[in-house]
Amino acid sequence: MTATQNSPSHELFSITLKLFAIYQEVIGQTEMRLQVSPGTTVGQLCDQLIQTYPSLAPWRSQTRFGLNLNFVAADTPLSAEDEVVLIPPVSGG
Repeated sequence: MTATQNSPSHELFSITLKLFAIYQEVIGQTEMRLQVSPGTTVGQLCDQLIQTYPSLAPWRSQTRFGLNLNFVAADTPLSAEDEVVLIPPVSGG
């Protein structure tokens, strides 16, 4: 999966996406290395992931976003080598 916004490929940069809970279960990986376009936000990255894995759509409104070990808003833009975490709700037990 490449998260792009119709930019030339020479402008793409790499980020790491860490997956937990339902995201990890559906995608079957704990981590993904992705190429994204300048201006892509963490929310857009999540939306593009959901386009590829539609069964994740019910979790979108409840997902929190982590960027480089900090909680951030969905409209936070990504930078090269960022580490993004999608944090769905989890229940204790």
